[in-house]
Amino acid sequence: MIRTLVVDDDFRVSAIHAAYVSRVPEFAVVGQATTVGAAIEAVGTLRPDLLLLDVYLPDGSGLDLLRRLAAQTAVARPDALMITAARDVASVRAAMQLGATGYLVKPFGFAALQERLAGYRELRERVAALDPTAETGQEEVDALFSVGRRGPLPAVPAKGHSALTLTLILRAVQEARCDLSASQVAEQTGVSRATAQRYLSYLVRQDRVRLDLRYGATGRPEHRYRLA
Repeated sequence: MIRTLVVDDDFRVSAIHAAYVSRVPEFAVVGQATTVGAAIEAVGTLRPDLLLLDVYLPDGSGLDLLRRLAAQTAVARPDALMITAARDVASVRAAMQLGATGYLVKPFGFAALQERLAGYRELRERVAALDPTAETGQEEVDALFSVGRRGPLPAVPAKGHSALTLTLILRAVQEARCDLSASQVAEQTGVSRATAQRYLSYLVRQDRVRLDLRYGATGRPEHRYRLA
């Protein structure tokens, strides 16, 4: 089992995420922490394999937690999947530099977390299957670096588009069980309808999202979007 520690300042959100993790095969929640201090103590006593880590914590930052764990030598630092409302580029870049295995922007549903956890589980399995004393080829290296990313990232957005907003819009379409209108995407992501429409149109041009026209009895057809 992959021992998982959920670190989030909101105990209700933490409980929801813990329940999500418990539904994914081969993952077990070994504890929950709401502060940096409690998380450091829990890492030392519970020895988790993976942190589900928020950036915003009452006594510091989840990024600071990663730095402090990296400086410790007595306890092996667990891997970390960031789960946070922090969307600024500085936080994303810092998480990457500190070795986070992924970055999931709140709010998200079970399907999005399940996808990230499945990728992490596959990465662990591939690494465990390798002979640590043997050399590996470029194909195997490429596979290891890409296995945690379930599907390609969005293309670099055109001028005037935010990469984080683009990812948020695409994720809403990916997680939907049916096609969505621009208004529904806007409601789910918290952006305006006009912004959702603009980003959806960009994703259609990039062949990441498919546009379908739903014709009614009268009037203009309704634009519906689903994953390409």
